[in-house]
Amino acid sequence: MKLSKFFGLIMLACVVMPVSAQFNLGKAIQAGSKAVQALTLTDDQMAAYVKQSVDWMDKNNPVLGDDSPYVKRLKKLTANCKDADGIPLNFKVYDVIDVNAFACPDGSVRVFSSLMDIMSDDELMGVIGHEIGHVIKRHSKNALKQQLLTGAAKDALGAADGRIAVLTDSQLGELGETLMSAKYSQKQESEADDCGYDFLVKNGLNPYGMAMAFEKLMGSEGETKQSAIQKMFSSHPDTKKRIEKMEKRAKKDGYTKPETTETKK
Repeated sequence: MKLSKFFGLIMLACVVMPVSAQFNLGKAIQAGSKAVQALTLTDDQMAAYVKQSVDWMDKNNPVLGDDSPYVKRLKKLTANCKDADGIPLNFKVYDVIDVNAFACPDGSVRVFSSLMDIMSDDELMGVIGHEIGHVIKRHSKNALKQQLLTGAAKDALGAADGRIAVLTDSQLGELGETLMSAKYSQKQESEADDCGYDFLVKNGLNPYGMAMAFEKLMGSEGETKQSAIQKMFSSHPDTKKRIEKMEKRAKKDGYTKPETTETKK
């Protein structure tokens, strides 16, 4: 709804609503004001909220240190991955049982150890490339802005003079959940595939791994307990088409399917 139309409806309500209902109208106007602010968050403000959320997630998840085999493996694989369309990248491994990975609008990429357990190097980078594709296309940024607009943190966005509100643990947890398991449209997923493919090629990685990773995740639908990323690939009706598209593109570009012998930590 356009803002002008929104405020037009508010003004119309002032005319037709009885006096007894004016108190609720006041709340509606206040909510409308916060919605305007959320819609007009600057890039600096968004970056500050992302940093709060990422810092909170890093504090509240078991982050593996540099001496971990998982971290050494990830550092080796991402040695050439310095930035994504000008956004500096940083990588960490969470030692958790969920099979997942996600990338934040500020370039923070978080990979779960359980995902690394089931993925070959090429498959792992295929997942990471796809997630970074969402960052490059600004999908994750828009998802976070929508969460700020509609979620638990929306009432905190009343700071004046461009100041950033300090969010509570529950608000930061909700934002973190949005970053970890954001739901994207089929169009956005397809855009992230193509963008992630280009990212992998640019950094000297085999993009065939993306199709292989999708195929492995799609085949996980028989699992008794699935993570968000497993559910996404096992339930999306277009997953097979996406796999075929990535395979066809990789073959056309001269890439061959990597061997998958065993997963290395």
